[in-house]
Amino acid sequence: MENLSQNYIGEGIYKENILDHFKNPRNYGNLDNATIKFKDSNPLCGDVIEMQLKINNGMIEDVRFLGRGCAISQAAASMLTEEIKGKNIEEVKSIDRNNIIEMLNIPIGPVRVKCAVLSLIALRNCISNIKNG
Repeated sequence: MENLSQNYIGEGIYKENILDHFKNPRNYGNLDNATIKFKDSNPLCGDVIEMQLKINNGMIEDVRFLGRGCAISQAAASMLTEEIKGKNIEEVKSIDRNNIIEMLNIPIGPVRVKCAVLSLIALRNCISNIKNG
């Protein structure tokens, strides 16, 4: 996990909400009986996210993620899982990069965008691989 130096915290780059999701990620761990899983990575910085979904009648009944990486990638994954749990797949398909950046509520430079949206990319791949879930 990323070393969160006082410089970053002092400059306000990592807001309290991001730090909370990074240190205490929601929906983290393996999902028994997952309907679909997809793992993706960002080779430029080493972030890895695996999204695991349990789909029932077109609804995301449960979701978990596994991963490692920077605070932005891990917090975004945690926030995204909270956002999608209990929603139908059609609703989830409308979530985009702007929604993720709004959830994070910090300015994201071009270099960090891939970190921020890695979980969204994994989620989209899960959904596109569902066989009449």
